[in-house]
Amino acid sequence: MTYSSFIKVVLEDASQIANEKFGKVSGFVKSDDNNQVLTEADLAIGKLIVEKIKKEYPHYNVIDEESGVIDNGSAFTWVVDPIEATSNFAAGLPQYGIMIGLLENDKPIAGGITVPAYKKLYLAEKGKGATCNGMLMHVTNEKNLYNVLIAFSADGHPEDPERTRREYAYLAEIALAARNTRNNNCEAVDTMYVAEGRYGGRINLASKIWDNVAPQIMIEEAGGVYTDFFGKPIDYSNPLTRVKDNFTFCAASPVLHQQLQEIIHHP
Repeated sequence: MTYSSFIKVVLEDASQIANEKFGKVSGFVKSDDNNQVLTEADLAIGKLIVEKIKKEYPHYNVIDEESGVIDNGSAFTWVVDPIEATSNFAAGLPQYGIMIGLLENDKPIAGGITVPAYKKLYLAEKGKGATCNGMLMHVTNEKNLYNVLIAFSADGHPEDPERTRREYAYLAEIALAARNTRNNNCEAVDTMYVAEGRYGGRINLASKIWDNVAPQIMIEEAGGVYTDFFGKPIDYSNPLTRVKDNFTFCAASPVLHQQLQEIIHHP
């Protein structure tokens, strides 16, 4: 079974759980992060995915947002986000998804994302392209930032209000340079709109490793560029130790990524 075939089956099964629980569960804020919400659906979906990985790839490592890390000493690590944008899910908003990515050492090599409410299934493998419901995707061919929508996210930081103000100052400059900005605060939606060519780019200043691995392989296989906020390669080295790290990213077509970086470095 190819990675994509495995991911497809797992995401289809996970979507059934999400559909059954959508609109019927409430979430609670995690004690260690006021920006993060957890529901029983996260736990059920995470358990399903991890059990399927253990059965099909028993020697691979696993990072699951809710259940934690399984270290098998492997060069391969599955990275699982049982429900991306749980806050949306818990509020009964359809902009949520389920994401599975695979690292070989520190490089994303496969991934899958499903958006159950929109009946979308995204798959990608290194060198094989990226698809949405079986159709190849490609980032936009638009060359001018002023003609595209840019999605931008940054969490609030009550403990450091100036950090929040600095981060959102970048949003102001990007909004002035783009056609407009958008934010569902969901990588399964916003970042995949970049892969589909609907958005010109996606920026997030507050995310975790499980928010990035699957979207990165998807963007790259759709012809885009996926770096950290400042344009440097994202560091996934020693991934099992990175679950608490903050990751930033900037995803766009090559031309638009360059234009975004010019704004970021010269606001």
